[in-house]
Amino acid sequence: MVSETGTTSCDTRERARGALLGLAVGDALGAPAENMRPSEIRRRWGRIEGFVTDSPAGTDDTEYAIFSGLLLARHGSALTVQHVERAWHHWIADLDEGPFRGAGFSERGTLENLRRGLAAPISAQHRHAWSDGLAMRAAPFGVFAAGRPAEAARLVAIDGCVSHDGEGIYGGQAVAAGVAAAMAGASVTSVIAAALSVVPMDSWTARSMRRAVVAAQRVEPDPLVRERTVRSAVVIGGYPWTDLAPEAVGLAFGAFAAARGDFRTAVLTAVNMGRDADTTAAVAGALAGAASGLASIPREWATAIAPVTGSCLPSMRGYHVLDIADLLTTDEEEAA
Repeated sequence: MVSETGTTSCDTRERARGALLGLAVGDALGAPAENMRPSEIRRRWGRIEGFVTDSPAGTDDTEYAIFSGLLLARHGSALTVQHVERAWHHWIADLDEGPFRGAGFSERGTLENLRRGLAAPISAQHRHAWSDGLAMRAAPFGVFAAGRPAEAARLVAIDGCVSHDGEGIYGGQAVAAGVAAAMAGASVTSVIAAALSVVPMDSWTARSMRRAVVAAQRVEPDPLVRERTVRSAVVIGGYPWTDLAPEAVGLAFGAFAAARGDFRTAVLTAVNMGRDADTTAAVAGALAGAASGLASIPREWATAIAPVTGSCLPSMRGYHVLDIADLLTTDEEEAA
């Protein structure tokens, strides 16, 4: 794990692999608990401590992260809104795949707008522009811009303007900046500070993150109490939608802070809080994986992650998140 005062010694590529495999592991661990309350999780499984299905697999979180990673690997810092919009058309919107499968409302709304001929940023004007759909695919930007949180936030906002607006963009920026700081070996406190530095202080996203982190800093040895404390600080009771970017990002950073950066604790804390558990665990896993590298991910979890099947995005079928991590760090490694 990464401590508050020290850093791990793993290199850039190992951190990149940790970040994106951590995202996929968190996604697969959290998928069965998506949209569930903690009480429902406990009734069904007790406390989730590992995969609860025989064939664990990621969801749209992993496949969209691969999508954005491929786009970023192609264009790098020269990425433009037009590049992103063309990629949505080429890889998703213009394909004859029948009904759109396995993704959130923000992606559905974006595709409907693109297929009507609307362009960015108008394509993001739908009822779910505040969702966590950008946050779930933001980690590759932090990997690419390792050590440069502001650049990670700039690039992910370019990606996000096709599908998100306002708090939806802020959530993606916070995640990308946090991963970028973790990729450089920053402490848990510094990772959180980097994430907060790129979003407006008075935004809902920033307020949720601050509340979650304050709650997480309380010393709670009982995991159930720790999870309840962080969750209560962020979740709006009774609100039906669980994919709110400010909520999901707050819970993910709260889980990361409560775990003091430890990978296993971070993702399991996120999973057992329920709500949009695949996304919160994916973000927590990306942060913790970037902070401590590939070796921090339990082997039995890492080896369960296979190339994606394209269940959400058929055009992404066959890619593995580790392929994307290597693509995003090739130049860095060659220059070393």
